[in-house]
Amino acid sequence: MRACIHRGSKQIGGSCVEIESCGQRLLVDFGLPLDAEENYSQYLPKIRGLDGSDPFLLGVLISHPHLDHFGLLAHISQKIPVGMGAAARRILEAAAPFMPGNWPTPPEGWNYRSGQSFDIGPFCVTPFLVDHSAYDAYALQIKSDGKSIFYTGDFRSHGRKAALFERLTANPPQSIDTMLLEGSSLGRIADSQQFPTEKEIENHLVHVFSTTEGLALIHTSGQNIDQIVSIFRASKRTGRKLIIDLYTAAILEATGNNNLPQSVWSDVALYVPHSQRVQIKENAWFDLLKRHSANRIFIEHLQQVSKKSTLLFRPLHRFDLERGECLSGATYIYSQWEGYWEQGSYDMVKDWLERHSIPKFSIHTSGHASPSELKKLVSAISPLNVVPIHSFFPEKYPELFPNVEAHNDGEWWEV
Repeated sequence: MRACIHRGSKQIGGSCVEIESCGQRLLVDFGLPLDAEENYSQYLPKIRGLDGSDPFLLGVLISHPHLDHFGLLAHISQKIPVGMGAAARRILEAAAPFMPGNWPTPPEGWNYRSGQSFDIGPFCVTPFLVDHSAYDAYALQIKSDGKSIFYTGDFRSHGRKAALFERLTANPPQSIDTMLLEGSSLGRIADSQQFPTEKEIENHLVHVFSTTEGLALIHTSGQNIDQIVSIFRASKRTGRKLIIDLYTAAILEATGNNNLPQSVWSDVALYVPHSQRVQIKENAWFDLLKRHSANRIFIEHLQQVSKKSTLLFRPLHRFDLERGECLSGATYIYSQWEGYWEQGSYDMVKDWLERHSIPKFSIHTSGHASPSELKKLVSAISPLNVVPIHSFFPEKYPELFPNVEAHNDGEWWEV
């Protein structure tokens, strides 16, 4: 068995690995680079058979539903099977109608079940559910020809599913030859530093919600389910109702997990901003709206209950909130990667906040493992080789892990 990192050996995002055995091949992740301006086919790695013409390309295995791991599926043949978690597949299908541009809807393939192996040609694949900011995320063990690769995907141990990390380190896969290890945190925080836990994030939110006189606006991804749970719990602890839009309602429904906040819960309300109302009318999404309208509120009601409400904010809410005069005493909480803010992705929000004199707080934790979490996983699995991937600082790996074997993009090596 041999492997090649097509993208990701020296960068975060756009991950793609090809594995070959007995003349047959699998792709592991097929991501859009984070610095891509649009989802264009020009970012496709040079891999044979992406048009579906090569029977020896058996399929693509996606670790989790983040664009930097699956986005380029938009440009390959629908004949190529795609493996991923069943809930992750439903989430991508639910998100697709709301998304501009080339948002991929994965073709049929394999649905992962944690710990349950399945065969693809000469490969035996075992997925392991992991703690990550993306829902239904997996690490993947791939065995063939007497060799074994463990691909970590993206993971952490400080989220609401930390027990998954403890389970993996307590009962790790055995006899791993090559471990492809994500290192997103390396170079971003000190080796001894830890990221806040989701419980700590919840407590920070409780403090800010408690001191907010009006509407609490929290800007996070509708697909960061752990974070939404933290927001919901903090809202409940401070006597606030969580208000979501139709997109978020559809994502939460797609998880298939009724233990997560849903639009029908009494502590959750649905507000449909103007731009989504236009989408509903143009695309006849009336059945979707009806499913989530049990607790629907309108802008007039939102103004009345703003002091007891938390709005899962998206930039498209700005105009509704202005027209509805819902901003008196409001607070804005930014809960995403700080790089988006610093690079100007939300300059229109920044200007809007300044215009309305709304204070900003940043309360967020990473979806990625800290250096100490990375070390704990490597120690538990004890692979023969650790190969850097999904990191801007592969040169830091030898400082933290034994038996590091770095490979460049496009370089094939024997496992």
